[in-house]
Amino acid sequence: MKPPPKGLDSEGCLAREGSLARVQAPFRPVVAAARDRLPDVFGARLHSAYLYGSIPRGTARVGRSDLDLLVALREEPGDADRAAARALGEALDREFPEIDGVGTLLYGRARLLSELETYDLGWFVACLCTPLLGADLAEQLPRYRPDSLLARETNGDLALLLPRWRERIAGVEDTDVARRPLVRFMSRHLVRTGFTLVMPRWGGWTSDLVEMAGIFGAYYPQRAEQVRAAAALGYEPTGERAVLKAYVDDFGPWLAEEYARVHGVKAPRPD
Repeated sequence: MKPPPKGLDSEGCLAREGSLARVQAPFRPVVAAARDRLPDVFGARLHSAYLYGSIPRGTARVGRSDLDLLVALREEPGDADRAAARALGEALDREFPEIDGVGTLLYGRARLLSELETYDLGWFVACLCTPLLGADLAEQLPRYRPDSLLARETNGDLALLLPRWRERIAGVEDTDVARRPLVRFMSRHLVRTGFTLVMPRWGGWTSDLVEMAGIFGAYYPQRAEQVRAAAALGYEPTGERAVLKAYVDDFGPWLAEEYARVHGVKAPRPD
């Protein structure tokens, strides 16, 4: 029997990509600390918590990778919840040199399970997040396939994001150090968007930036070098202003237009 395409199960649906068993030994203490402290931070309002990113995929780099968390609350989060999540992340970052920062996504359970978010945040929880605490919301979500609907609802909003990116670039301090996080973030976002543009044609899933860039480049060779460079900067960012300018003046607008042509535009969100 022919094996399923990469990232899919035997039924052609996206397989959950991470697991606690893949967490490398150096990162187990910080994962355990996050698991132990989250209930103290959010109490009975905590519904569930998840890992995502390189740590549950087993590809994290000591001292270079961040700890990525998604926290689902029983109600919509408020400013106090966001402040508490930031404080927890800062404490973990100080205490564990194995990580380089903590990023926490905070949502209410109802939003994660809403019809509007089924093929965006819902897919993210079901396929890219690894359960850490509480009842797994994936059990209430559908199975997903690498189709045009998923492509549209995950990354079909780039045209809306570009004006905000330009504002962030204009407002950042004029130093390489200050621009470096923007280069990393925007590089990764553009590579992932390029990959999901071609994902339905390729027919599988990967979260590896270099692999994503290679797959995209096979379908759009005229942009292959540009996206390969973005993948490299997603792992090892510089702070060059010219990189950011190229993203918002050239590659980003082209990608947004091509994405809308191929898959349409993401359904509007209230926020």
